[in-house]
Amino acid sequence: MSYCFHTCAAMATFSLAALPFVVHAQSSESTRDLSSLDPVVVTAALAPQTANESLSSVTVIDEATLRRQNPTSLTDLFRGQPGVDVSTNGSFGKVSSVYLRGTGSDSAVLLIDGIRLRSATAGGATWQYLDPRMFDRAEIVRGPRGSLYGADAVGGVIQLFTPEGEEEGPQPRFSVGGGSFNTQRLSAGISGREGGTRYSFAGSHFNTNGQPVRRDGEDKGYDSTSALARVSHTFEDGSEVGVLALRARGNNEYDGAENDFVQQVAGVYGELAVTDTLQTRLTLSEARDELDTIDGVNSSVIETRTQTVSWQNNLQWGAHELIVGSEFSEDRVDNTALNYTVDTRDNVAVFTQGLLDFSPLSLQASLRVDDNEAYGSETTGSLALGYELNQQHSVRISYGTAFKAPNFNELYYPDVGFFAGNPELVPESSETVEAGMRGQYARWFWDFAFYQTDIDNLIAGQGMQFNVPTSRIRGVELSSGVEVNDWTLAAALTYTDPENRLTGKRLQNRASQSVRLDVDRELGDWSFGGSWVAQNHRYRDAENEDRLGGYGIVNLRGGWQFAPLWSARVTLENALDQDYVTTRSFDGDDYINAGRAAFLSVHFGQ
Repeated sequence: MSYCFHTCAAMATFSLAALPFVVHAQSSESTRDLSSLDPVVVTAALAPQTANESLSSVTVIDEATLRRQNPTSLTDLFRGQPGVDVSTNGSFGKVSSVYLRGTGSDSAVLLIDGIRLRSATAGGATWQYLDPRMFDRAEIVRGPRGSLYGADAVGGVIQLFTPEGEEEGPQPRFSVGGGSFNTQRLSAGISGREGGTRYSFAGSHFNTNGQPVRRDGEDKGYDSTSALARVSHTFEDGSEVGVLALRARGNNEYDGAENDFVQQVAGVYGELAVTDTLQTRLTLSEARDELDTIDGVNSSVIETRTQTVSWQNNLQWGAHELIVGSEFSEDRVDNTALNYTVDTRDNVAVFTQGLLDFSPLSLQASLRVDDNEAYGSETTGSLALGYELNQQHSVRISYGTAFKAPNFNELYYPDVGFFAGNPELVPESSETVEAGMRGQYARWFWDFAFYQTDIDNLIAGQGMQFNVPTSRIRGVELSSGVEVNDWTLAAALTYTDPENRLTGKRLQNRASQSVRLDVDRELGDWSFGGSWVAQNHRYRDAENEDRLGGYGIVNLRGGWQFAPLWSARVTLENALDQDYVTTRSFDGDDYINAGRAAFLSVHFGQ
């Protein structure tokens, strides 16, 4: 594996170094013709900015990339992206964790169209239950965002966007496909725009017999059905109202147990143009996470709901913008098997941010105060400076603080012998310093970032949780992309050093090195591509004695536009049939990932 990783890294480094020569030889267009290479992002600053203007380390996975790669899970998209590490307890709906910049799996905030989705009991998001076909865009913002999003945004924020319906008139679409492990995939939808009204409705179903979760086990199946409804209307004065509902439900089989799950977000918003320069927006939302577990003898239901009211005001004057807002949220837990000593908590927050443009110098500053009835008041802030060296090159430096709140399990889980909550836990707190540089050209870009995060009171432990006095995470990220003629390439290299400063050991479940290379080519009605992802070893335990080897996997894909609006796509995941493991059970059994798997699908629509 060491040889494979270093070979992958060398090839990706060569690709990064070769990009300027390829582009220089084939493109002399204006540096302002940036297409998708300098996309507009909204997650980094609560306001639309290009990636170059955001003064952040950000990766955007656009609709074209989603359609080309046609992944079976979101984690396939995220694995190996800059600063992103993924571990899974098997394939097809099994528990998945996403780590941003070496922080914990519950230190990354997941948003769906601005609505936060997570389990209030477990803390992290249940990434494995969300169907990639329900979304047409993902933004990955790395680095602390506590001053904008509150608790848990220590490693960063990932936001998924559903289709809005921008095309005039109804645009129907559907797809049908299947493949290895007796897998079936169906989806259908319609979206469009009529005057000032935009709409998008969609549904999907995924079903598979699956594969064993552990070696020599039986196949464990998974099925999921998702539905989406989104409608908005923009009035002549620029005011807007809208509603969103996204729901996924299904069944997941494990060794000795199975569960029924529900993941749901719903929201309604109104946005008013008070003046030409002042906009105000009020959002009411609810997120729901439900798990009904059956182990053959007993059954239990754990349901968490988060209801939120958010008010945001954006004031623009010239090239500058001021954002002021407030937020109230309540977490509620309902458990049929366990009695938590506390089952509700609320949080009140106020925040402000200034986006100042004194070209070529730009400045961003933000401040937020959260008051939570479970753990008290927390204040977070950030400051970022950017400078344009010329039209193509810019540098940035930033400082930010964040905190991670203990979840209900960590605080209040009843003592059942192998796990117990610790009501004495205090929130994690972090400070991050980052420096970066970006090159933005007509048909390609590169971005480099170095950062250090110091975390006090890191929450750790596999039985009763406890606070680790101090941890340090250092990292370097290098990414690049090019679109020239019919080629699309992207490469990313990540080095992370997450260390428990008390013991000098690497934090568990994190790889320290990764590389990802994506290459796609259009040939008339045909398209071909592939992705290569490699990571080095990680440790399952805090003492760094239980080592899991590194791996390298190759995914291949192809497409054929055989008629107007009709296409066929084929993917070959883990084409080299790599046997790899990213985590183990508490009793030492490997959770194995799927070997070589082929999928074919037919699509109609844009």
